[in-house]
Amino acid sequence: MNAVRPETSAACRLRATLALGLLVLAGIQPVAAADDAQWFARAAVAAADNRSAPFAVIDKRNARVFVFDAKGRLQASSPVLLGLARGDDSVPGIGERAMSEIRPEERTTPAGRFETEPGRNTGGEDIVWIDYDAAVSMHRVRATQKSERRLQRLATPTVADNRISYGCINVPAAFYDAYIKPVLGSRRGVVYVLPETMAAHKRFEFLSRPEASGAAVKSAG
Repeated sequence: MNAVRPETSAACRLRATLALGLLVLAGIQPVAAADDAQWFARAAVAAADNRSAPFAVIDKRNARVFVFDAKGRLQASSPVLLGLARGDDSVPGIGERAMSEIRPEERTTPAGRFETEPGRNTGGEDIVWIDYDAAVSMHRVRATQKSERRLQRLATPTVADNRISYGCINVPAAFYDAYIKPVLGSRRGVVYVLPETMAAHKRFEFLSRPEASGAAVKSAG
């Protein structure tokens, strides 16, 4: 039986420092990013696209998740880690391939409207499936490979280093437990992943509807 090696005091201090930094960063959101996400949320609710349910918006350009209630009111936001490669589509059949067979340029987080469902990974951890067929989920960040420095990437103020995953959306554990799990972890839900290579209306048909435009005009006033 393998013994579990206790953490050193230095490692404990590092984890505590990173956790504190992530909690601080979760409350600091770029104004433009928050405005864009809230505009999108109002449009989704005006078009009844969220089906009167709470939902989340992933802003890939700013590497951030925004959680909204059923009426489109912002509840919380947090930095996230995303797919290493930029792009808005998953490679066909990627969900059936071993991770070792996925090339760096194929590690994208797909954009679009996703009907999510709670699930579990092969290790038994609870996750939220974004696109089951493409094996894309939202889950707590895992620091299993120290060389990837995932916790440190989340703690930096820049988004330049938030691209590291195979396509999954990595969320700080405390934020996941406080906001993602209650909204999406026990029932089917909706997550909108905003595109980074094209205008949003090209992925979300409801943005072109009059009711969505009306929501935008109202918010601008």
